[in-house]
Amino acid sequence: MTIIMIILAVIGGATLSIQAAINGQLGSRVGVFKSAFLTFSVGALITGLLIFFFESPHAVSLLDVPKWQLLGAMFGVPYIVIMVLAVQRIGAAVATVAVIFGQLTMSMLIDNFGWLHNPSIPFSMSRLGAIVCLGLALCFIYASSKTKTAPTKKSLRHTATNE
Repeated sequence: MTIIMIILAVIGGATLSIQAAINGQLGSRVGVFKSAFLTFSVGALITGLLIFFFESPHAVSLLDVPKWQLLGAMFGVPYIVIMVLAVQRIGAAVATVAVIFGQLTMSMLIDNFGWLHNPSIPFSMSRLGAIVCLGLALCFIYASSKTKTAPTKKSLRHTATNE
């Protein structure tokens, strides 16, 4: 079961990269906030349908949980807006690795201190090594993206005809 969850998480990460690339393009054409609004509107519609057709009843409703637990819903907004802005300027790879670096760092702090009522998982040298490796990956990917070649006349014509 653990392997299946890891595979699903990798697939989830892949879909986030696809979403970032698509939303970056959409945001550059229609605006950052319209792109984010579309993401959340479609997401709300699909999630509503999933709840209606597949969610089993629970003894506790959203109105019954501690109010701080509802704050998690707000953290998707800055992520989408930041990614729409960032992908346009630094590319999908750099933006995605930067997000993963932030996720890894914060998740290790949450684990280490048991924040937000999560079980405590102590910090270790291997976890520090993972953060360092990902930080280096971010540096290498960013550096390699700065050496990209200038667009040719042919690619500019191709881009203009596709818009």
